[in-house]
Amino acid sequence: MTDLAALAETIRRHEAAQGQPISRLGYFCAPFRPAEGPFADRVIKVYRGMDDAAMLERLAAAHDDYVAALLETGVPMPETAFHLLEMEGARVPVIVQEALPEASLMRPLMQVAPRDETLAMMEAAGQVIARFWNAADRFDTRIGFHPSIRNFAIVDGVAMFYDTFPPLIHYSRDEMGRMLLLFSEKRLMRLIGPFMKARVTGIQDEWYSPPETLVGLVGSACRLRPEHAEAYLSWGRDFAAREMPRWADEAIAGMQEAPRLPGYWTGFRKLLGLQGEPNV
Repeated sequence: MTDLAALAETIRRHEAAQGQPISRLGYFCAPFRPAEGPFADRVIKVYRGMDDAAMLERLAAAHDDYVAALLETGVPMPETAFHLLEMEGARVPVIVQEALPEASLMRPLMQVAPRDETLAMMEAAGQVIARFWNAADRFDTRIGFHPSIRNFAIVDGVAMFYDTFPPLIHYSRDEMGRMLLLFSEKRLMRLIGPFMKARVTGIQDEWYSPPETLVGLVGSACRLRPEHAEAYLSWGRDFAAREMPRWADEAIAGMQEAPRLPGYWTGFRKLLGLQGEPNV
């Protein structure tokens, strides 16, 4: 059982020391791994606190349900726990997750590995995507998945998924759009986001679409290693027909050429200074 007092103290010490996060992406938070202490084998993700107790309780319940759903559909994951910590008079959402070896993170591996090894990693991640969507209709609720390259690690040939926030379960499209604004670590996004609500809300649509999650994975690979784009596109078309036949036509149509990020999302990334670092 997690020692919440020790967890709170670990977070306070990290903030006081202004330690370096292990990811610079930081849309929702900057995860960190303590150098010592009881959580030295864990990654800690601290999100924005809220005054709305009902919202936080719903968030905690949704996160528990989402982790359970991912595991039920066969998505390999490190041990993951969600807590609402009392800190400085506020309740703060915190995720504590078993740390994966830094050398196993898929994105940096994809950047340097030979073509055939990158294709093996794509197959491992694709199998997780297919496994999730082929089983997801057992849930009588809106559920999504965000299997980008930066959200996987490759451990002994298995793609481990580790991004559980926001929990993509139970929330309507409009509610999830508000979540993207409320929990953004970037104050600028929280200020300008409401004026571009439709576009912010649209960020999530790929996460709830089986073919688009596969197309998104292939598109990321093509951007990382453009010299191998044709190999990735060929793999993606074959994989869709082989492992995701229900959505093959739409997925294959999206992989005739290297997929591109929507213009509004690349614009947000530039505006906020976000980089494609692993979101561990």
